[in-house]
Amino acid sequence: MTSRGKYETRLDPSLWAYIDAVNTWYPPEIIGLPIDRQRAVYDSMCRAFHQGRPPGVKASDGLIAAADRDIPVRRYRLAGTVARAMVVYFHGGGFILGGLDSHDDICAELCAGTGFDVLSVDYRLAPEHLHPAAFDDAVTAFEWAAATIDLPLVLCGESAGGNLAAAVAQATRRHIRAATGQLLIYPELGGDESAGSYIEHADAPLLSVADIAFYRDVRAARRQSPDDPTFSPLRDTDFSALPPTVIVTAECDPLSSDGETYRDRILANGGKAWWHEEPGLVHSFLRARTTVPAAAEAFGRIVAAVGALGRGEWPY
Repeated sequence: MTSRGKYETRLDPSLWAYIDAVNTWYPPEIIGLPIDRQRAVYDSMCRAFHQGRPPGVKASDGLIAAADRDIPVRRYRLAGTVARAMVVYFHGGGFILGGLDSHDDICAELCAGTGFDVLSVDYRLAPEHLHPAAFDDAVTAFEWAAATIDLPLVLCGESAGGNLAAAVAQATRRHIRAATGQLLIYPELGGDESAGSYIEHADAPLLSVADIAFYRDVRAARRQSPDDPTFSPLRDTDFSALPPTVIVTAECDPLSSDGETYRDRILANGGKAWWHEEPGLVHSFLRARTTVPAAAEAFGRIVAAVGALGRGEWPY
């Protein structure tokens, strides 16, 4: 069982049951194992937590042709519904874990809850593919969707995927078919690690600052610049002309301050942004949506916000 420390009474018992379940499958010490072993254990955990797809949601796999590779994608559609938008979704996993199956049920529920098509992108993972491989795949997938799908596009990602969604939004903001909105779920954006949640929640359950440093270093190429906005979106010098942005973070997560800072940068540049810190929740709470009431409510708000952004409405 995880050492609970100051979080013993701060977190709901149902959330502790979820945290303990995750740590049973994917214990913190696994970070010291070879990457292929970490992936095998993570994939097993994802299968154990998989909730199945809601009735009516159909998924089909395909490939997006790029210059020197094919990018696997999975498209979700809700039967009997004419989609009004498409969500381009980037999964979490610290840039080293996950794929089309790891977040399959989350994407399917997002499709069912909004009625939108969802395109899940299986970007390349580190350490086999260092930065900017994942970013390049994410941009390519978005540009493919913009060129071939006659629907408004909403960027969405969680954790590492939130980093990619934000970086894509910044890189394509002046595209002829730029995203109509973006929703970032506890994103890693390269914020100030000497202040805020990075200090207060340095040793939070399920994600610590040491974990963040590990994932960042595994992803980084030699001589990687920390000021590269495609690597760390908060290091950009221009936050203007970004799509309407909703950021949802967890209170007990070292990354929470990244969401607040990103909101503030967008607002300071005349954009539209809203940040909400979900009280009493931790990183990866999406997987707790069926067992933890607060996580279920948070996921409901996320689905509603994605729906509004896809319809060209501002949810807040």
